[in-house]
Amino acid sequence: MVAIPIQRIKRAHAGGVVEINIWRVPDPVPPCAHHYKYRLVFVVAGKRLVGFDNERGKGGHRHAGDRETPCTFVDVETLLADFWRVVTEQGGEG
Repeated sequence: MVAIPIQRIKRAHAGGVVEINIWRVPDPVPPCAHHYKYRLVFVVAGKRLVGFDNERGKGGHRHAGDRETPCTFVDVETLLADFWRVVTEQGGEG
């Protein structure tokens, strides 16, 4: 099985750009235990204000401004809700 796109969006939002990429993958991306690879980002004027991703060796984490903090993946719906909540907190209207 290859990676299957679950959601792919790139659109203007609140003076910037939102890009959402979520794939179902055959094997978890270590150290994650779930079968999803994701990258969600909100960029304004070339600067990432919000980012959620999981990368090999690092696991799930989020970027809010200059801060990076770990986050736990629950499911796709929760990931999207958390992303949009942080986008709104960082000045991207809901």
